Amino acid sequence: MKVVVTRALPPATLSPLADVGEVWVSPHDRPLTDDELRHAVRGAHGIVSMLNDRIDERVLAAAGDQLRVVANTAVGYDNLDVAAIARHGATATNTPGVLVDATADLTMALLLDVTRRVSEGDRLIRSGQPWSWDIGFMLGTGLQGKQLGIVGMGHIGRAVARRATAFGVRVVYHARRAQDDGIGRRVPLDELLATSDIVSLHCPLTIETRHLIDAEALGAMKPGSYLINTARGPIVDESALADALARGGIAGAALDVYEHEPEVHPGLRELPNVVLAPHLGSATVETRTLMAELAVKNVVQTLNDSGPVTPIAVPSG
Repeated sequence: MKVVVTRALPPATLSPLADVGEVWVSPHDRPLTDDELRHAVRGAHGIVSMLNDRIDERVLAAAGDQLRVVANTAVGYDNLDVAAIARHGATATNTPGVLVDATADLTMALLLDVTRRVSEGDRLIRSGQPWSWDIGFMLGTGLQGKQLGIVGMGHIGRAVARRATAFGVRVVYHARRAQDDGIGRRVPLDELLATSDIVSLHCPLTIETRHLIDAEALGAMKPGSYLINTARGPIVDESALADALARGGIAGAALDVYEHEPEVHPGLRELPNVVLAPHLGSATVETRTLMAELAVKNVVQTLNDSGPVTPIAVPSG
């Protein structure tokens, strides 16, 4: 059998694929183009995909009817047409659970960075501009007694909530279902936006959540508040965000993901009150290794019928 890995993974994590058959690993240190991807997957029984690979009808048709599994090396799977994969008789999998702590840690790092102006201060020092301490120099915002509004209270959202409470933050959240672990209070989205000092996004990217944070939502946010996004870029309308930040409607934003990644809206790059990270949510040695191991395991167990895998649920309708 043939397995296609669309971008290099840690070599040790690939060794179990030798028990499956032929393994092709992309030699390019970049995402494959659409044409390259369709060419690479021809005849594949398994595909180990990355979050920037769009696995759609055209890719599935190029792969052929023998395709049995698409293993996404990410917890998000908005890059997969899950329904189409099912129609082709294959299984779609992802890597849930392994990146919860890493992403929650990065969320808190971004939250502290933007509220205390750490990156802004770093840029000032590196620029060589003269500066001196005084009582009003580069004042940020403390967290004690502030309200954090979490949009999407899954595993990562709850992990962020637990960390935030250690800083004396009050947590509210907006989610389809109430949580029974006693962390935070469930509120409607409009209330969360209007009353939270910090809004942190942890919902999946769906038709309903695309541009969930648009000009209207940003206008509804509490004056002087901050927006954090470590979920998916298109949840935020970047043009509207750049405008809101430039006008002073909100105090700042910290982003790890982007609407047209890896491109970033030029208006955001020019603003001093924005922290921009290059999709580092899962970027620890431990987490990325576990992600790769799980994706490979999903392929091996599917193709060798050697154990159960947890498929991504096919969306209803």
